[in-house]
Amino acid sequence: MHKALLGTLVLAMGLAAATGVRAAENELSVKGEALAQQQCAQCHATGAAGESPHKDAPPFRTFASRWPLENLEESLAEGIVTGHPDMPAIVLEPDQITALIEHLHTIAAPDTEPSD
Repeated sequence: MHKALLGTLVLAMGLAAATGVRAAENELSVKGEALAQQQCAQCHATGAAGESPHKDAPPFRTFASRWPLENLEESLAEGIVTGHPDMPAIVLEPDQITALIEHLHTIAAPDTEPSD
């Protein structure tokens, strides 16, 4: 009986930890979505659906199929100076990058893999 109770307690603690991680990821994604709306929505579709207002700006939901998202971290920190021809230079702080990358993960198709 004692082992069963201990097992149940360990399982409950694991579920609580996982729920906390998901909540933190969701909070980051919400911050990333707000940042994307503020900084990028004038050209890019920043959500899970919709067309980009700028014809040469890819929708954010397609980024994970184009590049490994973690590879975007360095570009975002140093300033993205490429993209569509009239894209402004964008430089983000580390916490903003983390939030934006989480948002990109959230809106990517579940089976998305970067193309080579």
